[in-house]
Amino acid sequence: MTEKMTAAERAARALVEDVKSDFARRQEERRPLERSWQLNMNFLCGNQYCDVNAFGELEEDAQGYFWQTRRVFNYIAPTIDMRRAKLSRVRPALAVLPATDSDDDVRAARISSQVLSSVAESIDLNGVMTRATVWSEACGTAFYKIIWDNSCGSRIGVDGDGELREGGVKVTALSPFEIYPFCLSEENLEDQPSIIHARAVAVEDILSAYGVKVPGRDIEEFALSPYSPSAHSQATASTKAVRHGYEIVIERYERPTSAMPQGRLTIVAGDALLYDGELPYTDGEGRRVYPFVRQTCLPLAGGFFGGCIVERLIPVQRAYNAVKNRKQEFLNRISMGVVAVEDGSVDTEELVSDGLVPGKVLVYRRGGTPPAMLTLGSVPSEFSEEEDRLVDEFGRIAGVGEISQNAQSFNSVTSATGLQLLIEQDEMRLNVSYEQIRAALKQIGRHILCRYRQFSPGMRVMRPAGKGGGKLFSFSGGDITSEDVVLESDSEITLTPAQRRSAMYELLSSGLLDDEEGKIPQAVREKALAFMGYSAFTDGRGLQSLHRARCAEENQKLLTSEVHAAEYDDHSLHIAEHTAYLLSRDVSHSAEAAFCRHLAEHKKFLKEEKNG
Repeated sequence: MTEKMTAAERAARALVEDVKSDFARRQEERRPLERSWQLNMNFLCGNQYCDVNAFGELEEDAQGYFWQTRRVFNYIAPTIDMRRAKLSRVRPALAVLPATDSDDDVRAARISSQVLSSVAESIDLNGVMTRATVWSEACGTAFYKIIWDNSCGSRIGVDGDGELREGGVKVTALSPFEIYPFCLSEENLEDQPSIIHARAVAVEDILSAYGVKVPGRDIEEFALSPYSPSAHSQATASTKAVRHGYEIVIERYERPTSAMPQGRLTIVAGDALLYDGELPYTDGEGRRVYPFVRQTCLPLAGGFFGGCIVERLIPVQRAYNAVKNRKQEFLNRISMGVVAVEDGSVDTEELVSDGLVPGKVLVYRRGGTPPAMLTLGSVPSEFSEEEDRLVDEFGRIAGVGEISQNAQSFNSVTSATGLQLLIEQDEMRLNVSYEQIRAALKQIGRHILCRYRQFSPGMRVMRPAGKGGGKLFSFSGGDITSEDVVLESDSEITLTPAQRRSAMYELLSSGLLDDEEGKIPQAVREKALAFMGYSAFTDGRGLQSLHRARCAEENQKLLTSEVHAAEYDDHSLHIAEHTAYLLSRDVSHSAEAAFCRHLAEHKKFLKEEKNG
């Protein structure tokens, strides 16, 4: 028994060393990229007189002359703020398409869409995407981690360890500093042989989560290495955050292979092995997958990490700072002047300390030449011209055009069509980043559905999204049979809220949404209000929605038993819903006969209503 335990301990120790050495290798391979990200963050926050030296470390630029000004005129920050404001409008709703047109698949797609909307609101998915977009705009790449958290959801009981809850999905935005791929040249995350997620965690949290006590130490958060005061340079102080009493938790995810059909997850902290087992999460077909989604600012060919707009703006920012500082120096020379003094004619020390202040009595040597101000002329126009060119270059590189930056630049355009074309052209420059966010959002939706399918074997209840709430709906993991996630409605990229309302008003006034009787159906009215942003005005207890829910329940019952029509039913709607159900799927002869008898009762009630 002792030999077996000793062998197990040796195997665990060897596994820990393997994970740590693998992590160290990936750290060294990715170090140049980290320095580039740190340089971007320095420029974004205003520390713009630094650069990466020949040794791959950040250092402060040397000053040329003591009198040269080194002020920072940060134009990168407002440019990126404008991009973030535009990208924050990419928040379309998620929906699920049915696998087929059968009633069961349509119902499963409707339930999946309700699950997505409810979860997105409960976890504040918009806020998570905003935090991820901050990282992707600063460093070029951001990641989402979608996990199942047993501490979420409604309370279902109590055990010795505390409360028992249903569990729920948790989506976290991760910085690129935390993700270490196996290969930096592999573009797709799913094709990576393994992924390491490393982060600094407080030792108390490690003990609470894994029941293992590890000694804490000082960790540099971005570099994820032990803190060394001697290596803490002045230039990188703005991007180094030191955490005390922490340890690096390394999670290595290995994709399934023939040798490991279920994949492998190994978690290490310090010298302790916290977990070693199969990958915990599956996709829609039962295959083990990584719980990560990648979002890039600009995808790069042959690169796992994406490109960044800040990298392209740094040379322009350096030139802009130089022009502004040289212009300021020229203005200082003109306003303060340069004094020419004949040697020995005056007390130069007094002149240096006081200058030529107004009202000063200047005593100079008899026969000498009195001090005089040199004529320096005016500021050359080239300074202003170069400054304007650099400002325009900021907009062209960042995809933020003149319309976004300066409303005065298109005063000559008075045509509504011309203005619309300018707006579309201005927004088109951000389409690459828009598409990256859309693709990431769809993948997040698929992961959410897969988690609920995997970890919700029994029935559970959710409340629909929205301020008005609504009738609770129940489902189980087996009800989520489709994962064809789509974007239900486009965001407000090309249409502002006012433009959306105007477009809907035109549709309503043209009669395109009217039925055969020239009236707008209640369902269309509710969707129109939601499209215009007035979903709060829709009645959550609308009769049509309640009747449709009753029809769905009756359809299930009619498959096995008799159901009688009620006098208060909306008979026209019931006839249409039951008929659509019969046409969309194959039912047994006995069930078809039951449907026909039920439809006959509705038609009888409808005939009596018409005859009065």
